[in-house]
Amino acid sequence: MIIGYARVSTDDQSLDSQIDALLAAGAEKVFAEKISGSRRARPELDKMMEQLRNGDVVTVTKYDRLARSLKDLLEIVETIRERGAGFRSLAEDIDTTTPAGRLVFHVFASIAQFERERISERTREGLESARKQGRIGGRPPALTPAQKAEVRRMRDDEQRALSEIARLFKVSERTVRRA
Repeated sequence: MIIGYARVSTDDQSLDSQIDALLAAGAEKVFAEKISGSRRARPELDKMMEQLRNGDVVTVTKYDRLARSLKDLLEIVETIRERGAGFRSLAEDIDTTTPAGRLVFHVFASIAQFERERISERTREGLESARKQGRIGGRPPALTPAQKAEVRRMRDDEQRALSEIARLFKVSERTVRRA
């Protein structure tokens, strides 16, 4: 069975063109929802995934209708595969029910994995270079060394409450506790 999935991000957008394209592609059932793709909890997507059977083909007009990020797309398509179903994206001409489609999808996934690893590598290199130049990453300290000494003095000598000290220095109680 060809099963369609259509999604738009906001209520003022229309699902009509996606649904028409899915029906034209042979979808016997279409799950449609108006919800952001970045939300993991998508009721219609979950319902569709529960109903998948061996041999079904999940079809979307564009792969970004199914997932917002490539990582999510890969996870969702893997779940579809585990249920014995295939995946087809009309715009990108990807169809995992064919050997060529599986190849294209896996090349796509491999390139995405390579890019994630390169980003991670470049980040590590940048941090290492910054450390060699004497810079350290992260957020600057909320309190200077002199302010930390004053926090300790106020706590020990004046017996002030941590919440009061935090208010005076405009920081959280946790920052005061760490000082």
